[in-house]
Amino acid sequence: MGDVAIMVPVLDALLRQNSSIKVTVLTQKFYTPFFSHLKNVTVYPVDTKGKHKGFLGLFKLYKELKKEKITNIADIHNVLRSNVLKLFFLGKSFYQIDKGRDEKKKLISKENFIQLKTSHERYADVFRKMGFTIDLSNPIFPDKKEIPTSINNLLKSSDANKLIGIAPFAAHKSKMYPLEKMKIVVEELSKNNTILLFGGKSDVDSLKTLQTNKNIVLVAGKLNFTEELATISNLDCMLSMDSGNAHLAAMLGKKVITIWGVTHPFAGFAPFHQPENYALLADTKEYPLVPTSIYGNKYPEGYENAASSILPLTIVEKVQSII
Repeated sequence: MGDVAIMVPVLDALLRQNSSIKVTVLTQKFYTPFFSHLKNVTVYPVDTKGKHKGFLGLFKLYKELKKEKITNIADIHNVLRSNVLKLFFLGKSFYQIDKGRDEKKKLISKENFIQLKTSHERYADVFRKMGFTIDLSNPIFPDKKEIPTSINNLLKSSDANKLIGIAPFAAHKSKMYPLEKMKIVVEELSKNNTILLFGGKSDVDSLKTLQTNKNIVLVAGKLNFTEELATISNLDCMLSMDSGNAHLAAMLGKKVITIWGVTHPFAGFAPFHQPENYALLADTKEYPLVPTSIYGNKYPEGYENAASSILPLTIVEKVQSII
């Protein structure tokens, strides 16, 4: 989800600066709402678990796409499926992302521990290779959407007028802030603000443990995806792990504070257009091997607790200073 969200501000800049082009995005149908505000963008849903599954499914997808009169192909994912499609599109102009894998290996090994090119710029580079102008420095974000009635009704009981989204989960435990410490953060921020708790349906029971007063509203499991994006568009700030929710909020122009465990912003996955000091990092004196991997799936024993080295008060003060 994060990879798709990263694409949105890049496409927005591309289309604003090159008004004569039309873009067809291949992605899962679920992500279609990401692109609803973009003119000249059509989402072509790819069903990788059904009719487009496997080699024969991708060949079927290729035959479908042949009818779309595509002139250039931008592969900003560079994975096995897109490389198979590349074989079918023999003779078409096919431009692929440079993921910087060697640079990232050097980053993890500390051989060259520097800020790498962001994923947003790597995406933009693919379109630059095509000859298009694209500058990401002055983004224009979509307008706020109306908060769904079901959430608005819950907000009426809150005394505060600032909306802070908190998304405490990530794909790997090593990227998460401990819930017992997050509870301290949530309770402190809820004294003067309304807190909206985001997550998947499987996270609802865990999120309920953070819901200790009327200023804390559980959003997870109550909305469809379009409604969730509309709700995020009204936030004053999003507090997230290094995860998809950070990128959702950033693509909508929200202020995003991120908590980092065994991963690091230097790898290029910080949310779009956020100041460097919005990223709160694990204590590298206590956890000197950070970053242990790019995606948080590899780490030594004990490093799953790296994010816990960030004090709750540090997080609270950062959020308060930003809103």
